[in-house]
Amino acid sequence: MNYQIHGEPLPVVTCQLKAGETMITERGSMSWMSPNIKMETTTNGGIGKALGRMFSGDSLFLNRYTSVGGEGMIAFASSFPGSIRALTISPGNGMIVQKSAFLASEESVDLSIYFQKRLGAGFFGGEGFIMQKLSGNGIAFIEIDGSAVEYELQAGQKIIVDTGHLAAMSESCHMDIKSVPGVKNMLFGGEGIFNTVITGPGKIILQTMPISNVAASIRPFIPSAK
Repeated sequence: MNYQIHGEPLPVVTCQLKAGETMITERGSMSWMSPNIKMETTTNGGIGKALGRMFSGDSLFLNRYTSVGGEGMIAFASSFPGSIRALTISPGNGMIVQKSAFLASEESVDLSIYFQKRLGAGFFGGEGFIMQKLSGNGIAFIEIDGSAVEYELQAGQKIIVDTGHLAAMSESCHMDIKSVPGVKNMLFGGEGIFNTVITGPGKIILQTMPISNVAASIRPFIPSAK
């Protein structure tokens, strides 16, 4: 499978498939494709995995697109202005991603539910108690809200991230929460009560414009119903 990402900040990834190659994607993510691409809706691993995806913010079912009778082309567009990033997944080098970040992948990549080991990190860290894990072997594409900034953390190195800005991290990274110091800072600083703390080793991908922040910014300008 060869691919090319076009058009940021309204991006789309086009994938050139060889005969018999298959992509999996969320429902509604396909934008256009050649006529020889065959679609099949599936739980992709049974009802257990399907329910897990649903709880992590994705669809109960996934769509499988297979190139039949020769090379084919299929395109997947982002649902929000931002970026699309290609992640190379291999055994022992999986990625943990925010809910609804998954766009599409080769069928050899496994999409499953991921629970935060510490309840506090899930409930107060802003990224959610339930996230998604990409494992297996192959290329996966994720959506980033706004621009993407990547860091490679060394063992024990930490970074503090404001709520919602974490898009993805290596499965070797550890997530925790840290309260904003001082009552005055919590109440009047505008940064909330908790921040997310990520500890290496591994790669993290941060996003500059979380959709939740955009919604909060425009909410005062939306007329309320009378």
